[in-house]
Amino acid sequence: MPLPLLTVYRHDRRERALITLAGEIDLESAPLVRVSLERCLREGIRTIDVDLTPVTFCDCSGLNAFLRAAQQTTVVGGTLRLHHPPTMLAWILDLAGCGFLLLGLPFGHLPPPLGDTPAAPLPAPPHRSVPLAPVLGRWR
Repeated sequence: MPLPLLTVYRHDRRERALITLAGEIDLESAPLVRVSLERCLREGIRTIDVDLTPVTFCDCSGLNAFLRAAQQTTVVGGTLRLHHPPTMLAWILDLAGCGFLLLGLPFGHLPPPLGDTPAAPLPAPPHRSVPLAPVLGRWR
């Protein structure tokens, strides 16, 4: 029997749970994510923090499981937040414009991945005193 690609750890404190996922989240393992998060809600947990630090891969199936769980959590008056998503998942969340639903951040404002340093700001472009070129022969 092959080893599971995903391991789920859960630590509860009253109405709050920390779920730590380790491994890969894909079409095969996303149902485990969904069931684990739904179980929290059935057991009265209303604040769910999901630590993704040990996750090495997460595809759209995982994103779908997180979005569904966030919706279910909101319906019962709770919150679900992802913490330390893998770089690719953070990029997909930002690209899809749904990071604010799962990370609590405004669109386009994801923090840089761990270990990355912010790039220096670009210098302001020089002032242009000539008009821009016309588009297809007409000014727009």
